[in-house]
Amino acid sequence: TTYIFKKPIISLLCFVVYCFVGIGAARVLPTLPLGLGMDILLVLALIAITFKSFHGAGFKAAQNELTTFALLWFAINVLQLLNPFRGSPLGWFYGMRSASLYWLLLTPITFILFNERKHLNLFLDIIIGLSVFGTLYGIKQHFLGVSSFEQEWLDAGNAKTHILFGVLRVFSFYSDAGQFGASQAHIGLVALILAAGPHLTLKKKIIYGIIGGLLIYGFMISGTRGALFVILAGGLVYLILTKRTKALMLGLALGGFAFCFLKFTYIGQGNAEIRRMRTSLDLSDPSFQERLNNQRILREYLKTRPFGTGVGTIGNWGQTYNADRFISKIPPDSLFVKNWAEYGIIGFIIWFGIQLYILGKGGGIVWKLRDPELRQKILALTAGSAGILLASYGNEVQNQMPSSMIIYIIHLYGSQMGCAKREVKKYF
Repeated sequence: TTYIFKKPIISLLCFVVYCFVGIGAARVLPTLPLGLGMDILLVLALIAITFKSFHGAGFKAAQNELTTFALLWFAINVLQLLNPFRGSPLGWFYGMRSASLYWLLLTPITFILFNERKHLNLFLDIIIGLSVFGTLYGIKQHFLGVSSFEQEWLDAGNAKTHILFGVLRVFSFYSDAGQFGASQAHIGLVALILAAGPHLTLKKKIIYGIIGGLLIYGFMISGTRGALFVILAGGLVYLILTKRTKALMLGLALGGFAFCFLKFTYIGQGNAEIRRMRTSLDLSDPSFQERLNNQRILREYLKTRPFGTGVGTIGNWGQTYNADRFISKIPPDSLFVKNWAEYGIIGFIIWFGIQLYILGKGGGIVWKLRDPELRQKILALTAGSAGILLASYGNEVQNQMPSSMIIYIIHLYGSQMGCAKREVKKYF
C-alpha cells in the first residue's frame, strides 16, 4: 500500500496483470474473491491520486468527453434500478460492475496516470507478454492435457461447451475458450500490425511477427469461431487507416482468398481448428440458427419493454440471481444481444452510439498523427478495438477480462487520448 501511495501507477499495473491471471488463480483457489481484488486495486489507485499531487495534473486530466460518456453509462445502469421489469438487486450489482463500474473507474485513473509514451510502451509489453504466456499454457493444455483443478472446472458443467467431438477447446488460464480465443486474436493482430511498423529494426519486426503468429495459433486451438472477425474487422480498419491504397487492395484480396478458402472449399477439413472456423461462415450451422431463433424470441418479448428487463437478468448473472425469470433461460450468446435485452432498444442505441464515437475518435487521431512510431502503436490498438467490438456480436467479449480492461484503458480512454492530447500534440 505504501508503494501504491508513492506511485499510484503501480496499482493500475497490478490491476492489468490481475485481470489476466486472476481467473486462472481462482480455479486453484475457488475462495479467491476475484472481483473484490479488482475493486480494491482500483479504489486504492483513486485514493492515492486524490491525496497525491500527481505532477500537478490532478483530476483535470480526466475532464473530457470520454469521462462524461463513462458517467452517462454508469447513470443509465443506476437508473435501471427503477426499471419495473428489473430482477434481483444482487444480479444488478454483479452485472453492473463489468458493464459500467470498471469503465467509470478506469477512465479517469488511466487519463491521469498514463500520460507519457513510456507508459504506453510498458502497457503494450505487459499485455503482449502475458498473452504469449497464455498461448504457451494453452499449448500445454492442448498437447499434455488439463490440470486437476481445470478438470474439476470442466466436470462442473463446462465440458459441454469446451469438449466438442472429443476435442478440447483450449481456454488456458482465461475465463473460457471464447475469451481466450478472442483475446489471442486481438493481441495477435496488434503484434502483427506492430511488426509492419516502419520504425522498427528487422530484429524487432521478426520478434513481433513470431509473437503474432504464435497468438493466432492460440486463437485457432481455442475453437472460438467468432474471434475470426477480430482479425477480419481489425485488419480492415488497419488497412483503411494506413492511407496506402496498394496495401488496402492487397489486404482485401488476401481477405477474399481466406473467405473463399473457408466458405467454398474443404481443404484442411481434417483439421479440427480449420473445420470449426469454417462453420463460422455457414449460415445453416445449427448453432447459428439457434442464435437466430433466440433473437426472434427476445424480439417478441422486448416489444413492450423499450428499456429492457434490467441489468443482471440475462446471461450468467441472470441464471444465478434471476433463475425464475423467463428471460434468464434464453442464452444471449452476444454482448449486443445482452445489452439489447437488459437496457432495451433505447439503451442499446446509446451504448452502440458511444462505442462508434470512441472508435471514430480513435480513427481520427490515427489519421492525423505524424510521428510514425506512435502512429503505428495507436493504429494497432485502434484496429484491435474495432475487431473486439465486432466480435462482441458473436460473444460477450468486451465485458470480460482481460479484453474489457484492455479496451477500457487503451480504446482512447487513457493512453490513446492522453498521449494524443498532451505528449504528441506537436505531431498533429
